[in-house]
Amino acid sequence: MKKNLFIAFEGIDGSGKSTQAKMLAKRLTDEGHKVHLTFEPTDGTIGTLLRNILKGAVKADERTIAGLFLADRLDHLLNEHNGLVKMLAEGYTVITDRYYFSSYAYHGVHMDLNWVIAANEMCATILRPHINLFIDVPTSVCMERIMSNRASTERYENLENLNNVKAKYNEAFVLKAHEENITHINGNRSEHEVADDIYNMVCKLMLMP
Repeated sequence: MKKNLFIAFEGIDGSGKSTQAKMLAKRLTDEGHKVHLTFEPTDGTIGTLLRNILKGAVKADERTIAGLFLADRLDHLLNEHNGLVKMLAEGYTVITDRYYFSSYAYHGVHMDLNWVIAANEMCATILRPHINLFIDVPTSVCMERIMSNRASTERYENLENLNNVKAKYNEAFVLKAHEENITHINGNRSEHEVADDIYNMVCKLMLMP
């Protein structure tokens, strides 16, 4: 394997994308790769505010939330200490749990999808993933996982919204298919089966010229 990658994991809540991102990061790290595992919203100042909004501790309009996600993402990219651009330049393979397709899907349910895409175009120009891995799981299964694993649900975690979000993901994938590398992964299998598929796909991508 010769090149470091920027890999974005996408999926609705309960899809298992966070677990898969961690499993891939560990596997690559164990093989000697430099890996930077990260997530959105971040644990920075703006990201922390967003997490409080998602938990219901702070009230905010959907348009405000979309703007905050964009601001958090730009800092995620450009932060002088651990920004994604800096980490990639230093030879790390960067794995992020959510990137701009999450904004397209989650905010696109509540406002014009084309506006959300246009607002995030700067991020795509700065750094586009080598691959967007969408962990595809039926919404009913995701909701069962959420209800069984969490003491409380967050702002977007209900079946109706998850159905709408998944539809927006698919709409955004069609709109951006000509410029994004998007791969759907069947996530309705055992964690290790999913992880093996992802690992093999990433290995092939690392070897491509």
